[in-house]
Amino acid sequence: MNTPIIDPLQGDFPEVIEEYLEHGVMKCIAFNRRGTLLAAGCSNGSCVIWDFETRGIAKELQDKDFNAAITSVCWSKYGHRILVSAADRTLILWDVATGEKVAQTTLEKAPLHARLHPGSSTPSLCLACPVYSPPLIVDLKTGITTVLPASVSDGGDGLSVPSRNKVSDDSAPQTPACFNKHGDLVYLGNSKGEILIIDHHRAQVCAVVPVAGAAVIKNIVFSRNGQYLLTNSSDRIIRVYENMLPTKDGLKALEEMGNSMNDLSGVEKLKAVGTKSLILFREFQDSVTRIHWKAPGFSGDGEWVIGGSASKGEHKIYIWDRAGHLVKFLEGPKEALIDLAWHPVHPVVVSVSLTGLVYIWAKDYTENWSAFAPDFKELEENEEYVEREDEFDIVPETEKVKESEVNQDEEVDIITVEHESTFSDSDMSQEELCFLPAFPCPDAPEQQDKSVGSSLKFVESNHSVSPLSADVVQNGHAINHESSPVEGIDFSTADDVSGGRVKRKRKPSEKVLESQAELVKKPVKKTKPSAKAASKPKDKSLVDEDYGLSVSMDEVSDDYYR
Repeated sequence: MNTPIIDPLQGDFPEVIEEYLEHGVMKCIAFNRRGTLLAAGCSNGSCVIWDFETRGIAKELQDKDFNAAITSVCWSKYGHRILVSAADRTLILWDVATGEKVAQTTLEKAPLHARLHPGSSTPSLCLACPVYSPPLIVDLKTGITTVLPASVSDGGDGLSVPSRNKVSDDSAPQTPACFNKHGDLVYLGNSKGEILIIDHHRAQVCAVVPVAGAAVIKNIVFSRNGQYLLTNSSDRIIRVYENMLPTKDGLKALEEMGNSMNDLSGVEKLKAVGTKSLILFREFQDSVTRIHWKAPGFSGDGEWVIGGSASKGEHKIYIWDRAGHLVKFLEGPKEALIDLAWHPVHPVVVSVSLTGLVYIWAKDYTENWSAFAPDFKELEENEEYVEREDEFDIVPETEKVKESEVNQDEEVDIITVEHESTFSDSDMSQEELCFLPAFPCPDAPEQQDKSVGSSLKFVESNHSVSPLSADVVQNGHAINHESSPVEGIDFSTADDVSGGRVKRKRKPSEKVLESQAELVKKPVKKTKPSAKAASKPKDKSLVDEDYGLSVSMDEVSDDYYR
């Protein structure tokens, strides 16, 4: 890149791969509104929901009769629903909490992209972008579909639908479209290099914004706050437009703008309204390699623009600021990148590779334990300190310490909840689904019995009982009666053949060693065996009641009776 690079310490953006998630072959990802859950669509037709805090699987949504690859996943505004589009032309709406299907419909062509209406907590309308077809507004409850116009005819007032035949190779296989922040308008990018602003209720074009170069638009995305619109074109340039329409009642503002231009008509009027609705803000490109871009988008706060390389065998991510400077270049494994998402709150980026792995990119935090106070400075090497001339002069205090301006008698409000700037449009009366209960799966008892049995078998085969040293085995542990009782019991398991692991023996503490030395120094009195023990034949075995084990009396030394 020939653009200047900003110091990475100035921004909050990811730097290294922190972790990766693995579950089947994942194809697409999407965060919920708060970023606490991550949904991933797999090639076997299942939708896996990860708890992003613990990085564990919270739920898996799958229909037994549904095994086609997932092409896109989308959360509802408050996280209660998930919309899944698949390669077998189906759209499925899932209830996240119960894991049940709410609705299902089949389209004429496979949808490559589908988004729920953002203005409802339990939406039934969605925007689907089928392959080589104009976008559709689909009512999931009734199955009714409405075809949106993808271009404006040369006549001016009429609307036309693009040809459904396969277009040239340099064009995108879909006509991208997205809702605005509140869902009253649809922004569509067509193969003629135009952005259409459509009233989806009437399927009518309200404004047209021509894109420089008239290149095919492959992606179109809104920022989280709805102030910026991003397009990715086939000319390898990412363009960011500033949305001049209000986030609320944007359709009403468009109608008023159109009524004020009665002197114009047809396409000219639509373009005049469009130029006042969207203003080109910035262009992003790699002027050196001229690569194509994959899955571009914004950060959660809209301060950064992100784009992935569409080259095969490359897992590269570019991060720019809104001024157009490249601030970070991330390079991953030699795997193609197919999807990308920025965390809604934290500086974390999640990418999907062609192999089906999900990589989590996070900031590289360096711990500094030497900075004990804010005015302390850490030195990498010794430096000669030069003191100031008046550093140790005694100066009388001429200024009194300013009294605190905080009113100690003021009442503190601990009841009122302030809205977060990131979620300023949240409805506090609406309950939001942020987490899912996790159910831990304990290990099967068969595996535990197998590991214990193999360990005991190995000990018995390699640690045979020696009559001279009185080594015995108790529950897989070797016991030596010639030494002290504490030293004789070894609580560290022997070599585990089944797991291939070797555990180290614990070293006795100093206190234990001192107690053992005292026992050795004390005189030991020999005790005469009892009559019952003396009456037994010598070839019988003596039972040690403490350990429940037996050794041969013929081969036990006199030290055993001490």
